[in-house]
Amino acid sequence: MLEAGDKVPSITVKTGTGEMVDLASPTCTTVLYFYPKDNTPGCTKQAIGFSEHLDAFKEAGAQVIGVSRDPMASHDRFTQKHDLTVPLVADEDGSVSDAFGTWGEKQMYGRKFMGMHRATFIIGKDGEVKKVWPKVRVKGHVEDVLEAVKGL
Repeated sequence: MLEAGDKVPSITVKTGTGEMVDLASPTCTTVLYFYPKDNTPGCTKQAIGFSEHLDAFKEAGAQVIGVSRDPMASHDRFTQKHDLTVPLVADEDGSVSDAFGTWGEKQMYGRKFMGMHRATFIIGKDGEVKKVWPKVRVKGHVEDVLEAVKGL
């Protein structure tokens, strides 16, 4: 997994709004959060939280982008169902999650499987990772990330 101080690999993502974002040289501070699956309890709470605080992130000079391996059609349904305003990226080929190191072995109820680790990265305009939350607990996370962005 990428760590604070690492340079982001040259990756351009397309959000559900059609915006192209070069993660290695974004136009502003970027909060990139990875989540396992659309329309699951924790992921829904996290996406709603980022959507509710999106204006505060913008006021602090940051954009927020969510990433999962769900297809864009799933993201569209997820966005509509919960009135999300945070842009989402469909990482169907796994290139973004592989580059950030968020795809890996997980374990639930004693069963091991491959999946997306919930993690958040703050990327500076210089393309450097400024802060990482490698194991996100949803409760209070959005507020923690916002405070970190304000502190940059």
